Amino acid sequence: MSSRIIKPLCTALALTIGAAIFWQAYTTFQARYLRPFDNQTTLFDGSQLQLPAELAGPGPIRVVHFWDPACPCNVGNQQHLGDLVSQFAAQGVTFHVLQKPGSHNQLPANLSALKPITSLPGSEHLPASPAVAIWDRQGQLAYFGPYSEGAVCNASNSFVEPILKALLDGRQVTASNTLAVGCYCPWAG
Repeated sequence: MSSRIIKPLCTALALTIGAAIFWQAYTTFQARYLRPFDNQTTLFDGSQLQLPAELAGPGPIRVVHFWDPACPCNVGNQQHLGDLVSQFAAQGVTFHVLQKPGSHNQLPANLSALKPITSLPGSEHLPASPAVAIWDRQGQLAYFGPYSEGAVCNASNSFVEPILKALLDGRQVTASNTLAVGCYCPWAG
C-alpha cells in the first residue's frame, strides 16, 4: 500500500477512535454527575402544620427544614441553608430539622447547628421535600413551601430571605400555601 492511502486511513481511524473515547467519557460523566431535572409543579399546603408543644407559642422566629436524605434535590439547597443559618442565627432565628420518617443519614457538617425535631404535627401530609416552614415570634405559621423555584437554590432566587427579613422587621407574613415548580421528592411513602 502506498503512503497516500495509509496516511488518510490512519487519520480516519484515529479520529473515529478519538470520537468514540470522547463519547464514552461524555456519557459516563453525564450518567454519574448530572441529574435530570424534572419540572414538577407542587402545591405546598401548610394548613395542618403545627409546631411541637415544646416549640409552640411565642418565642423566636423558628425555621424548620424538612429533610429526606435520599432525595437528590437536597444537594442544591444545603449550601444555601448553611448560608441562612450563618446569616440569621445571630439575629435570634432558630433552625430545626425534621428528617423524613424511616430514613437514615446525617446532615452535612455545615448544617450541624440545626436542632432535630422528632415529630411535627401535620408533617405526615407534606407533599414533597426539600421544604421549609417558618413560624413568626407569636408562633404563627408565616411560610411553608420550597426554598426557591427552579432547579437550583441560592440567595438570588430564594423565597426564604425576604420572609425572614420581613419577620425580623416586625412585619406580618402569611404565605402558608405555595405553588412552585422545582426539584422535589415525595415525602409520604
